[in-house]
Amino acid sequence: MTRIVALANQKGGVGKTTTAINLGASVAACERSVLIIDLDPQANATSGLGLPKNEEQSMYSVLVDGQSIAEIIRETELPALSIAPSSVDLVGAELELGGTERREFRLREALATIYGKFDYIFIDSPPSLSLLTINGLTAADSVLVPMQCEYFAIEGVAQLLNTIERVREGLNPALEIEGIALTMYDERMNLARQVADEVRNHFGEKVYKTIIPRNVRLGEAPSFGKPIILYDIRSRGSESYVNLAKEFIARAENILG
Repeated sequence: MTRIVALANQKGGVGKTTTAINLGASVAACERSVLIIDLDPQANATSGLGLPKNEEQSMYSVLVDGQSIAEIIRETELPALSIAPSSVDLVGAELELGGTERREFRLREALATIYGKFDYIFIDSPPSLSLLTINGLTAADSVLVPMQCEYFAIEGVAQLLNTIERVREGLNPALEIEGIALTMYDERMNLARQVADEVRNHFGEKVYKTIIPRNVRLGEAPSFGKPIILYDIRSRGSESYVNLAKEFIARAENILG
């Protein structure tokens, strides 16, 4: 079986793409086959895995032109990790799909053609409530929410939960919360600790035990087109994402039975 997980948060700057790249890479390093779908027109997951942002064949051609997703998938440096790249053309996808029948299901229908070829598919959604984000949530089995340990974070997650509920009601009744990953954690700040405690009190077991710290090497890795486990495997950022991957797999594969 393939488990499809959308990474989403309507608030930007929370480490969503960093988590898509590095959780995906770390799960692949645990000998699972992984595909990352880059649905963000900024194409940061694409460039962060060493591909150019101006790929001619991208998720735009899949969603708008109906191209087979299998034709655009690219391999990465990690043997078990592949990516379906984004491009800036995705900015126009929303307008072009505006009057299209079943426009919210374009990604789900595309992924149905490769179902079973990967153990996990991670969807990196845009940091907004757009048609692209709705496509990701409609196609997914579950949502993983990266959440920065700062004051406005809980408010952003509350908005996302409202969106997920609306998607459940109208488009994807089986959609569930995979988990909440605390990111960009600075242990020196009292506020960060307070936010982490409040999130755990509110969401309980949905919050992963592993916390992703602020880490210089994590910030550097995308400019070299590498996930952190290839850029600096001994860094705190790498250790944290490997631990998160193990926790993610343990939960997900218990769910899959």
